[in-house]
Amino acid sequence: MTTKLSRAAYADMFGPTTGDRVRLADTSLLIEVEKDFTTYGEEVKFGGGKVIRDGMGQSQISNKDGAVDTVITNALIVDHWGIVKADIGLKNGRIAAIGKAGNPDIQPNVTIIIGPGTDVIAGEGKILTAGGFDTHIHFISPQQIEHALMSGVTSLLGGGTGPSAGTNATTCTPGPWHMARMIEAADAFPVNVGFSGKGNAALPGSLVEMIEAGACALKLHEDWGTTPAAIDNCLSVADDHDIQVMIHTDTLNESGFVEDTIKA
Repeated sequence: MTTKLSRAAYADMFGPTTGDRVRLADTSLLIEVEKDFTTYGEEVKFGGGKVIRDGMGQSQISNKDGAVDTVITNALIVDHWGIVKADIGLKNGRIAAIGKAGNPDIQPNVTIIIGPGTDVIAGEGKILTAGGFDTHIHFISPQQIEHALMSGVTSLLGGGTGPSAGTNATTCTPGPWHMARMIEAADAFPVNVGFSGKGNAALPGSLVEMIEAGACALKLHEDWGTTPAAIDNCLSVADDHDIQVMIHTDTLNESGFVEDTIKA
């Protein structure tokens, strides 16, 4: 006998499906689910009395023979190519498949195999999307990384050395010693991190030193003196080493006006 669920009951159990609309947080932005990869009545979900159990949604297939390491169930994927509801399979720490998870021995249309060696992350009622990229970080304290992750930010670009006056004001990691210490400190955290060296110098030697120490960019900041000579030198060094330059221009007009900055 076929069982019918209301859209509200279905969304409460398995998350929204095709045609449902979801409000993003407390904004007025609404997204609509374009496609659901599931087979209705064959959804997989973990828990007491649920589907992902031995002989039901969990097959006997080993990881070596094709079962995924982890499956994220019934997540709403929001990406540049579309807004879809699906299960996501992870292998070796990376996304390996997007589709319908389950036991192919007894369930139809399974494209992601759940086996005894598969763990489960519940994605029902949650959005899965690419991590955010914060391109202006003052690296003052390690607690910033926890807050970033809680906000969905997984990549951080900026500079600093901790709670120093220079870091509070500018996003620069000056000198090879500071660069090495910051890279060492960041190695313990599960985020992508890039550090910008200080770009304020009229001669190239110190800037090259910071790049060779690991700087992925150079930052010109007016608090360190964003003069025409510093701008010209920094851009030249960056061009030679194929890295980017970020600039906080001279708002006090000490070395010139906007036209002078652009010309430099």
